Amino acid sequence: MSQSLNPIRYEWKDIPWKKIQVKIFKLQRRIYRASLSGDVKQVHRLQRLLMKSWYAKYLAVRRISQDNQGKKTAGVDGVKSLTPAQRFQLINSMDFKSRSRAVRRVWIPKPGKAEKRPLGIPTMHDRALQALLKLALEPEWEAKFEPNSYGFRPGRSAQDAIEEIHIAICQKSKFVLDADVAQCFDKINHDELLRKLNTFSLAGRAIRGWLKAGVMDGDNLFPTPEGVPQGGVISPLLANVALHGIETFILSQYPHNKKGQNWKPQLIRYADDFVVLHPDLKVVEECQTLISDWLKALGLELKPSKTRIVHTLNPVGEHQPGFDFLGFNVRSYPVGRTHSGKNNSKLTGFKTIIKPSKANIKAQYRKIAEHIESLKAAPQQRIIRDLNPAIRGWSNYYSTVSSKAIYSKLDFLLWKKLWRWAKFRHPKKGKRWIANRYWLIDKGEGWRFSDGKHKLLRHIETPIRDHIKVKGKATPYDGNWTYWSQRRGTYPGVSTTVSTAIKRQKGKCAECGLHFHMDDVIEIHHLDGNHRNTKMENLTAIHRHCHDRIHGGSGNLSTQLSTHVKGQSGEKPDERKRSRPVLKPSMGGDLHA
Repeated sequence: MSQSLNPIRYEWKDIPWKKIQVKIFKLQRRIYRASLSGDVKQVHRLQRLLMKSWYAKYLAVRRISQDNQGKKTAGVDGVKSLTPAQRFQLINSMDFKSRSRAVRRVWIPKPGKAEKRPLGIPTMHDRALQALLKLALEPEWEAKFEPNSYGFRPGRSAQDAIEEIHIAICQKSKFVLDADVAQCFDKINHDELLRKLNTFSLAGRAIRGWLKAGVMDGDNLFPTPEGVPQGGVISPLLANVALHGIETFILSQYPHNKKGQNWKPQLIRYADDFVVLHPDLKVVEECQTLISDWLKALGLELKPSKTRIVHTLNPVGEHQPGFDFLGFNVRSYPVGRTHSGKNNSKLTGFKTIIKPSKANIKAQYRKIAEHIESLKAAPQQRIIRDLNPAIRGWSNYYSTVSSKAIYSKLDFLLWKKLWRWAKFRHPKKGKRWIANRYWLIDKGEGWRFSDGKHKLLRHIETPIRDHIKVKGKATPYDGNWTYWSQRRGTYPGVSTTVSTAIKRQKGKCAECGLHFHMDDVIEIHHLDGNHRNTKMENLTAIHRHCHDRIHGGSGNLSTQLSTHVKGQSGEKPDERKRSRPVLKPSMGGDLHA
């Protein structure tokens, strides 16, 4: 095992991250393959090797201090926003034998609800150790997880779960058990979770220490005899492990298919939210009982207020057809020869339509309207700058379903709100003056809210495209980069600019040359440094940490690439793709098993 990178010889931005990522991924792929073949001893041996690796420690610290959105959020020790020197210190202090610190309790409001969700924020030291252990455990469990589990897994999204539901009900209407596990993260039984993990002693003791560390709420320390703290790096993986097996259990209760019938129920899960689909009401009711009994071993139960049985096409008791899942409304509508359901005597079938749920539409409008109200005295540029990310993110999330009519309605409501904002600012001006002052009517672009330099996005401008569901049990750890690099360019939530840049770069980062992983944070870099120049020739897609390194140095991307190559191999910049970077001798021999 090689020694750590010497911070005196290496600056953080000069560390050869490409070599580190390649080495770690190769080891993770070996863990995945060993787990797939059922070789538990080999899995544990490779995991211990990875956890001792300095390369893995550097990668774990980079993820929690640069890539993670919570890098500026402190734990109970108040440490946050690490400098490069502090990152080196953290790497040298990483030891699984150290005692875990309590997590800091933070309460955040649930979208559109009065109640709040508790988050547990670990210290930066514990976050780094959790990220390191996750690097070792995730490949093992990606080989085990069930095909219809979509939440908090690399390469999978809510859109995959919705598309699987659409495939299941588009040709045959079915009864649906729409269920939610009550306080899933807060009630998981620790002993049962550790039994299911079945990992080696060092990892088991570390996980138990994090689970039992306690919660600091204000000045009060509370014990944690059960549950997994939301907010930890490894918490989503542990929750998925706890709920793993529920789909297999349900299918095992219906071992034989009846001739000509789809007898086996279908369970689709996204974290602790799931649905069970089947054409027979009795089977769905049986599944509800079976799932309730299965969850008791974990100390969990179904939430009565969010658990109900409905039908995709017909009413069931007081429940109307359809259901909401992950912010989408799923329903089948009766149609006839003229595609109209008004004349029941001519109905011949149904059509399944998925669109944004009413609750999420109201929440989006309320969020935008309240923000405009709070900025009555702010300049127009501030309005545009604050609203564009909210409009872009919400529209991209629903861009794979029937959302055009909803987009148009939201844009109209947004226009009305902006018109009131403009009239409030100029009560003595006429309507024509206000329209030409804040919209581009006199410039021939119609009701485009703009200050001349910046334009407000519209929901309706987001293109609607079909979503291709992830293949079966496919995972990025299987090493099929042709499949995953193509899929990354059409991943839900990726903007058109990023998607186009990824396709032009054939799925690779323009700075480090590595394929984009499904969990990588991708940013757009402007080659000439001018953020107003948005021509595609000036834009490249790169990792967030690569972006930090570029702006931490001098010059633009093309200049830095040229300097990087010349300084290492003496070759011309255009020969970079055909060359391998020359690494210093002290960097070699880290992961030879």
